[in-house]
Amino acid sequence: VRNVRILMPGHEKTHTSAPFSPAFLQRWRGFNTIRFMDWMDTNGSEQREWADRPTPTFCNFTERGVPIEVMVDLCNRLKANAWFCMPHAASDNYVRQFAAAVKRQLDPALKVYVEYSNEVWNSQFAQTRYAGEQGRKLGFAEKDWEAGWRYSAWRSVQMNKLWEQAFGGRDRLVRVIASQAANPYVSEQKLIFQEAWKEFDALAIAPYFHMNVPAKGSDRQLSAEQVAQWPLECVLENVATNCIPEAIRDMAAQKKLADKYNLKLICYEAGQHLVGVGGGENNETLARLLQTANRHPRMSECYRAYLNGWKAAGGGGLCCIFSSVGQYSKWGSWGLLEFADEAGSPKFDAVTKWNQENPQ
Repeated sequence: VRNVRILMPGHEKTHTSAPFSPAFLQRWRGFNTIRFMDWMDTNGSEQREWADRPTPTFCNFTERGVPIEVMVDLCNRLKANAWFCMPHAASDNYVRQFAAAVKRQLDPALKVYVEYSNEVWNSQFAQTRYAGEQGRKLGFAEKDWEAGWRYSAWRSVQMNKLWEQAFGGRDRLVRVIASQAANPYVSEQKLIFQEAWKEFDALAIAPYFHMNVPAKGSDRQLSAEQVAQWPLECVLENVATNCIPEAIRDMAAQKKLADKYNLKLICYEAGQHLVGVGGGENNETLARLLQTANRHPRMSECYRAYLNGWKAAGGGGLCCIFSSVGQYSKWGSWGLLEFADEAGSPKFDAVTKWNQENPQ
């Protein structure tokens, strides 16, 4: 069987010239920038050479990620800047070809954010382990984590130069170095290695407002079983009075560091982070409670307070909310919307309204 197509009813004659549904485009119109981390299947990417990339004719976009052509087309239609996460093991030729393709196809009025992989400090990801191994081979440090921080900075600088060559300069590029929001030390270690800070335009963090609930409690942390018994109002009050202020303190500390190195501070990811961890995710009562909190109207107020805090303490630069659409589960309630055809939600409504009131 060949040439199989799965199309939405009513789009049989337009799917080639208009691949995105009008409702989809309308929903995300007005957002400043789209970060394609998940669309590029960045975490644990196996892409190394240009031939490994997904193409528009590949049978599905969940195995290798979404093709460049589709991502660029979406940005052009939405007039949104593009944020690309380069695969951690990509060759120079891959980066060069990718940058050249973006240069040819992206609307010249739009900017391009360039980042090396995703969270190359987070040990749960293959790219962090890869960076540690490569950094030790190059003699950057003996410890995996230090070698990885330095390698990610070193490789980012190399990739930045390839993008600059393809674009004939830096005017349309935002060269990003990403780090751990709660740890300015990691950020600075990346920035100072071989004076890497001179080759970047922005320091990016993910200052989520956290409520991570472990299976086992401690003197400083309640257990999943204990939190699962809270009334919903207590969860939302804790978010407002403890979680959001803590996130804003992280923003302020990182803003001070970014200013020190004359960089913009931006968010590669942001929003709520209410989830069970370390086995706590398996407490079904807790999972339902945190999901209900995400759907509660007061979550809209929380997002507005959080974004106002970002504007005041973090400088109010680009803030990429994670994520657009995603069904809630025990692993987290990440989507602004839970379903693609959902009319709205407290989180989505708060973000879109704040966006309109605070245009970039």
